[in-house]
Amino acid sequence: MGHAYQAVVFNRQKRLYDGVIAGTVLLYLVLFIGLGLSQYESITAETLIIRALSTAAFGLLHVILSIGPMARIDDRFLPFLYNRRHLGVIMALLAVGHGVFALLQFHLFGAVNPLVSVLSTDGSFWSSLNGSGPFPFQPFGFFALLVIAVMAATSHDFWLSQLSAPVWKKLHMLVYFAYALLVVHVVLGIGQESSTVWPLLFTSLGACWLVSIHLWAGIKSHKNDSEIHSEDRGGFVNAGPLLDIEDGRAISLMIAGETVALFREGQKAHAVSGICQHQNGPLAEGRIIDGLITCPWHGYQYCPKSGKSPEPFSEHIPTFETRLENGDVWVRTTVIPI
Repeated sequence: MGHAYQAVVFNRQKRLYDGVIAGTVLLYLVLFIGLGLSQYESITAETLIIRALSTAAFGLLHVILSIGPMARIDDRFLPFLYNRRHLGVIMALLAVGHGVFALLQFHLFGAVNPLVSVLSTDGSFWSSLNGSGPFPFQPFGFFALLVIAVMAATSHDFWLSQLSAPVWKKLHMLVYFAYALLVVHVVLGIGQESSTVWPLLFTSLGACWLVSIHLWAGIKSHKNDSEIHSEDRGGFVNAGPLLDIEDGRAISLMIAGETVALFREGQKAHAVSGICQHQNGPLAEGRIIDGLITCPWHGYQYCPKSGKSPEPFSEHIPTFETRLENGDVWVRTTVIPI
């Protein structure tokens, strides 16, 4: 956590993480270009650079979109969430590089405005509909790049604070819209310019993989977040035996339509909102560390009783009153007023 907006402090772990990612991406680009030059005598270096950057960015986007659901399926993937933003920025740089090189090679030096050229060079939507021309693929990539660039530019916690967590989250959920645009961009572009089926096959497999793991994670979360249907007793509902919860951990519940994380701390129970105020992380998947609820995504912490972050931080999550009866935890269905 950090209570001031400042440049990222690169500790040893972050340097190692970024070094491995940068080295892997650089190695991929060198191998892609080198193999391309050795196999295709007529291809230009510029074309290979464009393709290398695009495939690296598209592949990295699949990795980024896989981290969230995989972390919900298996908590061993949780450490990858910590630096997911670093991956996003690297992916955005690769995508921008692809767009810049494509603009330089195909659009910058013509008689038409480069932006108009990007949106019209490979045909128009109208001509494709009436059968007189191909369906354009470059506009899909162009608008996807705009979305990705905006997301990368707003990835800092400064924008998270200025926009608020819910708005920031909705903005960054546009990554799925960008991904859909990129799939169309890739499929149409390859379909019109390449005779090989391998790129289309890999794109289809990637899309199927993402859909599958998101459905898997959603089904698992739905089972874990089942609504409590016990009898309402004076505004309280029975959440089950306290000892069924691992000490220092939590279970996720739906109480009166709200996601609630019910933590056990020894012989005490604490019920708080299941949504972290930082990036809407799942608090029920976190744990109590040094007496504080710690979000599994980025380590944001809250007092189990008050829901407040330790000073000098100002974040606060809603809390719910709990009481123990015969070993069972009863949770009030309304939030404790701040």
